[in-house]
Amino acid sequence: MTQRNWIAVASAEHARRGRDHRPLGFMQVGHGKHSPLKRLSSGDRVIYYSPAIVFSGTDKLRSFVSIGIVQPGAPYEAEMGNGFVAWRRDVAYLAAHETPIAPLIERLAFIENPKQWGYRFRFGMFDIGNDDLKLIAQAMSADLKTLEL
Repeated sequence: MTQRNWIAVASAEHARRGRDHRPLGFMQVGHGKHSPLKRLSSGDRVIYYSPAIVFSGTDKLRSFVSIGIVQPGAPYEAEMGNGFVAWRRDVAYLAAHETPIAPLIERLAFIENPKQWGYRFRFGMFDIGNDDLKLIAQAMSADLKTLEL
């Protein structure tokens, strides 16, 4: 099966929580929904984009904050506290630098209209091509060999 590349959207606070979780990172999308995670396969690559630092925040981060590889296993439920249960997938995150999207907007193929560049991010998770993944990974100083690029 061919590796796919995904951009997931979450606040930096939430994306960092998944990235920094030990012993293995995780991802959640769509406020813990199950169905988007079923689209992922082991070996797929995922990049988190964060429009803001905190959920529903008015701060504007507009940066890619983490990049990793989806690990084997099905989505699973995790207790988040106060009775909230979210679906997750395990992800092995790479060492990478958070990087703003602004310098990349004109070069990303998935952005059809640079004046409306934020449109695609409204979907919460979407797939991108290898060239876009490589461009973002390079900007984040992520190891391209580990990503098989």
